[in-house]
Amino acid sequence: MIEIVFVVAMAENRVIGADGAIPWRQKSDMQRFKAMTMGRPIVMGRKTFTSFPRRPLPGRTNIVITRDTAFRAPGAIVTHGVDEALSIARGDALRRSAAEIAIIGGAEIYAATLPLADRLEITEVHALPPGDTLFPAIDPIQWEEVARERHASGPDDQADFSYVTYRRKR
Repeated sequence: MIEIVFVVAMAENRVIGADGAIPWRQKSDMQRFKAMTMGRPIVMGRKTFTSFPRRPLPGRTNIVITRDTAFRAPGAIVTHGVDEALSIARGDALRRSAAEIAIIGGAEIYAATLPLADRLEITEVHALPPGDTLFPAIDPIQWEEVARERHASGPDDQADFSYVTYRRKR
């Protein structure tokens, strides 16, 4: 079975974005993100895709969901709905022998796919930045925290952080 895994960094107040950007710098999280998504299909919204300084992200099949039928993304696969994106991602995961599809944002994509997710891999940034984009609330009736590792901020991190894994309760 191919798992649907969210890979997200969020602050303690659930903020994941401010004015179209991530409101902190966490090099440790970027390294973890790369390790968790490399060699897998990644599904994202158009705003997330266009926020990357380098796109498409190398070593991964970039699948972009957008309502804009004129949108083009060289090097990525453009889709117009969650079902289409996940169907393409499943096929790609099978071809790659990948066990996971990574959902990497933004907020609308997380909200639309949360009912389908099997696991959440969250970098919890121990800060309370202002922001206009929030991660959906994690319902403890549906999700169980199965791992947590706290880390002090590294030289290129703006805050302490924890890696937290949630599994959907079955």
